[in-house]
This record gives sequence, structure tokens and C-alpha cells, in this order.
Amino acid sequence: MTIEFSCIDADPLAADAVSAQAPFAASGFRVQTCVAHDADEQARNLHGWSQTYDQLTTGRFVGTITELPLDHMQVFCETTSHTLRQTCEVQSDAYWFGIPTYREPGGDATGKHALGRTGRVDASVIADDALECRPGGIEFELITPEGFEIFGVVVKGEVLRRYAAEVEQLALAEHLPNTEVMRIGLARKERLCASLRQMLDESASNTVPLSALARDNLQASVLASLFDLGSLTSCEPVAIPTRPRRRWIVSEAREYVLANRERAVNVPELCERLHVSRRTLQYCFQDVLGMAPAAYLRIIRLNGARRDLCGASSDPRPVQDVAAAWGFWHLSQFATDYRKLFGVRPSETLKAAMSGRDAPLVRAVHDSVLTCATT
Repeated sequence: MTIEFSCIDADPLAADAVSAQAPFAASGFRVQTCVAHDADEQARNLHGWSQTYDQLTTGRFVGTITELPLDHMQVFCETTSHTLRQTCEVQSDAYWFGIPTYREPGGDATGKHALGRTGRVDASVIADDALECRPGGIEFELITPEGFEIFGVVVKGEVLRRYAAEVEQLALAEHLPNTEVMRIGLARKERLCASLRQMLDESASNTVPLSALARDNLQASVLASLFDLGSLTSCEPVAIPTRPRRRWIVSEAREYVLANRERAVNVPELCERLHVSRRTLQYCFQDVLGMAPAAYLRIIRLNGARRDLCGASSDPRPVQDVAAAWGFWHLSQFATDYRKLFGVRPSETLKAAMSGRDAPLVRAVHDSVLTCATT
């Protein structure tokens, strides 16, 4: 059974019931940015939370919240100008992960001097290399300093447990931290912040609400990032398959993606299909191909699209149709990825093919992919 986050609890509901059961999904699957000039206004701007903010330092308050609501997940970035005491509570059967951005000693994320560089959650100091985790349905207290920036991820408990069992192949209850603060290492924390920032920026550039497939892939990406931190995973080493088994796993993954080329197969689906954990799948791809599974899945679809564009002299189709046939529904992102991989625009490949001048390029690309897959 494929993990389709947008299909969980998808029974028709009244509008107010949707808001109560899935407050993140009620906001239209678009990135929203709110600016507040009052601490309580800032508290109200975050959907699905019950919270109160008290301003503790003098001056005019300014805060922002950039929020991406998904079906059963909420990703946001919050900035606040002044020291605050916050009482917060997220919805029941959910988990909040808070990731403050790292700030150089003596300054905030923008280099401005700040009083009290570290925050606190329920009286526990949040170290530079740490994130926070609190369950839903329980009120907690945050003390945040001036010039504060924090990324937040809220995941429904059902989704987190199901992903852990079916993709990571572990029982989540055995690995959830029993402390408010988890130290994950500064490098990991900075990578996670960069990934979440990029996700919000790219989603904000979309002029239409995200499709169900795009939302599923985003949620899977965020969950993978959280488990990659190491705080939610078992300390036991991954059971390494034999080399023939590793090659078989990679080969089966490729065949499955090609058989379902009209949509973007994600890593959780492959894990279920091949009955392996995400860590095992990642190890196999790194060992056989030297790259991550998600990157390779995108690359083989891009190569497939290129071959179709190169064959346009016998089967002329517009770029948009070829992209859609290979599961690329965001045309501008497809064009960006295509040019990054091949050094030309898809429209240029199509034009060259219609002129009958692209046959050598097809052979060169095909040979390079075969070389990569066999070395």
C-alpha cells in the first residue's frame, strides 16, 4: 500500500470539521506570509495552534510567519523582533519540531546584536546545535530572544507513525525523544534549515495550489529529513544486503519508475514496493550508483523526456506534453532541471530534433547513463 498523505482521512467533511481535524489543509495548500505589529496578532497568525505571546522587551514589535499548509503537515518559518514568552499548544495527536536558525555569538541570524542569544523551551536551554520537539495536546512554554528566527514542522501523529513503520521500518514509540531538546549537530541543523527554507521559497513561486502528488512528495521529503537527523532512528546498524541483492534493488527500482513514468514515484513508495527500509534503499543506491535514490529517480525521468524530445521528428509533441508524460507537471521546474542536467533547454532539444541534428546527442546521453549505472 502506497503512502499517500493526501488520501489519509479523506472522507468528505463539513468545512468547520475540516478545520478542526486538519487545520493545515484548510488554508488552500499555498505559501502564505503574514506580518504582525503586535505579539498577540503574531500568535494568532499561525494556523492550528492555541497560543499567547507576551512581549518582554521594549520597542515596537514586528513579526512574520511564512507558512506552507499541507494535508497532514505544516511547515513554517517565524521571525520575531523582541524577546517573547510564549505559551503554545499544537493540535492533539501531532508532533511539533522547532528548529531555530544558528546565530553567530553576539548577534542574531541577520548579524544584529541580540540580548540572550539562546531560547528556552519549558526551562530547557536550546543549544546552538539542537532542535525542540513537543507532542500535541500539551501546553509548553517558549522563551525566545530578540531577533529570533525558527523553522517549525508539525506532523500528525498517525502520519509520523505510519511513515516510521512502513518506510523506516521501526516502531516510532520506541524512538521518540523523552526530552524537549535534541542535540543533532550544527552541520545537520544548518542543512535542515536550508532545506526547509528552499522548500518554502520554491513553493511560494507557484501561482497555483500544490497538486496532491506534489504535496505527497513534499511531506515525504520533510519526514525523510527529520529521520535523517538521527534522533528518531534506531542506533542499530543497517542490515547491508549482499552485492547482487543491492544491484537487484537498484534495477527493480529503475524498472518500477519507468513502468510508472507518468507520475513522480517517491522514495516511500519504492520502499514499500521493494520491502526495504529507506536507509537500506539509500545505501544500495549510494553503493551501486554513487547517488541518492531521489536524485537518480529524477535523472532517469529527465533522460526519458530527452529521448522523446530527440525523437520528435517521427513523433512531434510539444515540450509540455513530453514533460507531463514523464511525470513533470511543473513546467518551469522541468525546464530548470533539464537545462542543469543537459546544458540546453528542452525547447532547444526539440528544435534540433525537428531539424534532424540531434541523433548523435541521443547516443551520447544514452552511453553516459549506461556508464554511470555500471561503474
